[in-house]
Amino acid sequence: MSPSDDALILFLDRLGATGLAQALREAAASDALTPLAMFMDADTLVKAVMLGLLAASVLAWAIWAGKLVQLARARRALGRDYRLLAREGRLGAILPRGVVAQMSAAASAEVRASEGLPDVGVKERVAIELGRIEAGAARAMQSGVTAVGSVGSTAPFVGLFGTVWGIMNAFVGIAESGSSNLAVVAPGIAEALMATALGLVAAIPAVLLYNHLTRAIGGYRAALADAAALVERTLSRDLDRARHQPEATRALHLVAE
Repeated sequence: MSPSDDALILFLDRLGATGLAQALREAAASDALTPLAMFMDADTLVKAVMLGLLAASVLAWAIWAGKLVQLARARRALGRDYRLLAREGRLGAILPRGVVAQMSAAASAEVRASEGLPDVGVKERVAIELGRIEAGAARAMQSGVTAVGSVGSTAPFVGLFGTVWGIMNAFVGIAESGSSNLAVVAPGIAEALMATALGLVAAIPAVLLYNHLTRAIGGYRAALADAAALVERTLSRDLDRARHQPEATRALHLVAE
């Protein structure tokens, strides 16, 4: 085994993956053309490409799973707060911490800061602030998703690079041995082609996962827009209520007199 193979097996042993480390030892000593044996016989750079593709694939799946959990929690909280605000029907309603609470607090703060000013200007400024909060929440949910898309778009080319490098080394070995026998050529080419196969294994699911996350985040964006619209409707209702309340109070005084 090469020093890089020894280092990899030692790292796996220290990591606790003793079963995988033992399988790699046996593959390195075997002459069979199994995937592990081809991996152990491959050039150091090709090994690095394969390991990088496997790590990228694991990362894509981890981001996808984490984002699904994050989206489920965010949409559940958004729906709960939406129903609370719709039931209360006023901006002063007590809401749990979340995006709807931020929107409601921002609208209430703008109303206080714009006391005595026309309602039209208040609504415009609140709409701007709600758009900023909505964009920030969507941007926070989008973080990390581009990494999944990057895996899907670059993994085939990374695998192809490993294949080209491996085939180049195989031809160098053929030239040095002076034999073009298929038994001599096949192992090196098979090891190189495995890099392309791993690139596709990493890329195809990553593209599907990216598309799924994009659709899910699009639904979350729509829910955020609905929440912002509810806050604007509630604000408009509160402003109209505040404007007509003094008139109603004066009318009661006149009736009493």
